Amino acid sequence: MRYNQGYGQMGGMRGGGLLDELKNAFNRPDNGLMQIILINIIVFVALIFVRVILTISGGREAYEAFVQWFMLPASVPGLLQRPWTLVSYFFLHERFLHILFNLLFLYWFGRIIKEFLGGGKVVSLYVLGGLAGGLFYILIYNTLPYFAGQVGSSMMLGASAGVFAVVVGAATFMPNYTMFLMFIGPVRIKYIAIFYVLLAFAQSTGYNAGGELAHLGGAAMGFVYIKQLQKGSDWGKWLHWLLAFIRSFFVRQPKVKVSYRKKNKAPSATGGRKASGRQAATASGTSQEEIDAILDKISQSGYESLTKEEKQKLFNASKS
Repeated sequence: MRYNQGYGQMGGMRGGGLLDELKNAFNRPDNGLMQIILINIIVFVALIFVRVILTISGGREAYEAFVQWFMLPASVPGLLQRPWTLVSYFFLHERFLHILFNLLFLYWFGRIIKEFLGGGKVVSLYVLGGLAGGLFYILIYNTLPYFAGQVGSSMMLGASAGVFAVVVGAATFMPNYTMFLMFIGPVRIKYIAIFYVLLAFAQSTGYNAGGELAHLGGAAMGFVYIKQLQKGSDWGKWLHWLLAFIRSFFVRQPKVKVSYRKKNKAPSATGGRKASGRQAATASGTSQEEIDAILDKISQSGYESLTKEEKQKLFNASKS
């Protein structure tokens, strides 16, 4: 059985605060980046337990049979039998260094996307990149004669296609953003992205050909997604609708309390003046007028149109 996986290696950048952010991955709004990272970690740890238990009780073959149910096969008949693998494969890792480098890359470059475009765009890039990478891998393996003899035995796992989409997406959106690399110094991220795309292409006929092809498919999606977004077309809208629909079954949405206050015509106890017509501030420090304006903006343009500050104000008000 031929397994394909993707790796990313880079040293010198610090992911300070990563553990603290993971603790609150699902407690903060617009936090898709940390949620993806946490899901990958949970699946990785769960797979370790499954591997130990199945290996002890049924032998290594039992574990191999189990994990293959979640790996992406190169053959079309295999995909039709297990269609969920087109998604499950990019949350699946077996080796520590594999998941470590993937998640570090995702964190470093995902923070750029989250800071300027929001966490929802990180989710879009990751999922669409994973889907594009998987489909490109299957397409190439089933069309080029070079891979014909490997189609039936080739399977793939790993988040690299989605990670490459985030990396190239960040480099496309802010090509001159600078990162500091150990032993090298400041480097613009467009050169980092170009280097790893070229490296994936150069290795696309090697032992990890399937993984490298997935890298290229994810990278292409990252570039196209950002270009379309800059033109006003968000290819990830359907994904956000789907995730919101699924989340509604498991998470109780907080309700923002909107109240109406009549003007107080009686003299105040402190100065004999009438109370002003402005809305009082909420317990969160945000006035009711601001909350009403944010709600109006959501009704007109959708939640994604809010700025980071507006989303935080809405979240704080929902807890008041």
